Amino acid sequence: MPLIRECVLTTLSPEGRPHVAPLGLIEEGDCWIAAPFRPSKTLFNLEHSGKLTASFTDDARVFAGLVVGQRSFPLTDIENWPAPRLSCALAHAELEIARVEEDAVRPRFFCRVKHTESHRPFLGMNRARAAVLEAAILATRLGMLSREKIDSEIAYLKIAIDKTAGAAEREAWDMVMEKIAAHFANIR
Repeated sequence: MPLIRECVLTTLSPEGRPHVAPLGLIEEGDCWIAAPFRPSKTLFNLEHSGKLTASFTDDARVFAGLVVGQRSFPLTDIENWPAPRLSCALAHAELEIARVEEDAVRPRFFCRVKHTESHRPFLGMNRARAAVLEAAILATRLGMLSREKIDSEIAYLKIAIDKTAGAAEREAWDMVMEKIAAHFANIR
């Protein structure tokens, strides 16, 4: 299995408007691969612009917020690069598409890392942040996974929340749980 770096991608519309979305970048050799599902705004933008930015953050509220539909996170322009980064990013990578492998479901955009830069220190791992990230990913797959699978995963992830979460992680967890609860309330 490949290494996947969870991040927030900033892509640009053909008009130059930034769009942020959570995505796991696949590390393969000297490339990082973006493989968004069809249809998506991220995919559309990648098809029209060869440059994108990956922002790396440890703020679980960003991933939770993006999954529940919040898109207004502050962005910071990058000198000599068109796609801005998240202002709260610990680090960012400027990526340029080198080639594309077409696919009916998930085309693969092979990107070369042009530059990386750190902005704030990373102060260590936290199980609750990882649990929020996993729950957020589950929330993007509600139509693909069984209720039993989701309930089982959430029960396990909640252990880390109960034992290690701070206020930000609890806020993020609650956002994701509300989205999951709303989904199941609507399919009864």
